Amino acid sequence: MTNVLKKQKSTGAHINKPPIGKRIKKELVRNRYLYLLLIPVALYYLLFHYLPMFGVVIAFKDYSIPKGVLGSPWVGLKYFKEFFSGIYFKRTLTNTFVISIADIIFGFPIPIIFALMLNELRSGIFKKTVQTVTYLPHFISLVVICGIITDFFGMNGVITRLIERLGGENISYIASPKWFRTIFVSTNIWQSFGWNSIIYLAALAGVDADLYEAATIDGAGRFKQLIHVTLPGIKGTIMIMLILRFGQVLTVGYEKVILLYSTSTMDVADVISSYVYRMGISGGRYSYSAAVGLFQSVVNVVMLLIANRLSTKFSDTSLF
Repeated sequence: MTNVLKKQKSTGAHINKPPIGKRIKKELVRNRYLYLLLIPVALYYLLFHYLPMFGVVIAFKDYSIPKGVLGSPWVGLKYFKEFFSGIYFKRTLTNTFVISIADIIFGFPIPIIFALMLNELRSGIFKKTVQTVTYLPHFISLVVICGIITDFFGMNGVITRLIERLGGENISYIASPKWFRTIFVSTNIWQSFGWNSIIYLAALAGVDADLYEAATIDGAGRFKQLIHVTLPGIKGTIMIMLILRFGQVLTVGYEKVILLYSTSTMDVADVISSYVYRMGISGGRYSYSAAVGLFQSVVNVVMLLIANRLSTKFSDTSLF
């Protein structure tokens, strides 16, 4: 009898459940101010991230400004084939991969190490001073940064003269194909490591303090606490950031490349994004540059999926 009453009660509750439309309306009314705050963000992504994706179709058309996107004739994979068979395909792809992989190998661990070092500081004033100094390059205009790099590594630059005094060559290192990638990657690290360390500092703040106390009771020193408590505590954050970085493996900013490269370094400095800029903006070949850009995006997505799959398999951490 009791079971029958329970069943009837649960059935009645299910029948009396309000329709989904009323539930949505109630939710919107209850949290109306939060949804109002969400509207500008949603509009931003809709207008500047989703609607422009329609323009991707010009990669498959012979786009003409007078005819417009819809009026331009279809050409299929013509521009993809032209890029893959062209003389710049191997050069731009190789340069992009070399610079990006070098940035991952040498640049990705440095913000983590820096955050771990900052986390060990006990002087609040010194810690804030170090953070401020390392964050500054992120906020300086890229044009100013590239001007500093050019002056420092030019023929009469400060660093060039220092290298000469130490027995090195007196050459313009920024114009040297041998040194361009090294300067590019190392200055990238200098610009970004302080800013990128913020997310790891936030992750470190979330590590349970009781774990450190337990490790201390067990006799673990600072180094063993770092290995067995701190790093496992932020492992998930590290893996997520690494997956996202692999999703940008073909994304090397064209602005810095264009501001730094010259005819003497073109063979080692020209990347896909700078090539797209040259073909699209300077050359007016909009369909061709759209095809190259679409290829870049597809490779990035594939790399993201591969990195996410490997992370799921080996560390049980993934984006989705």
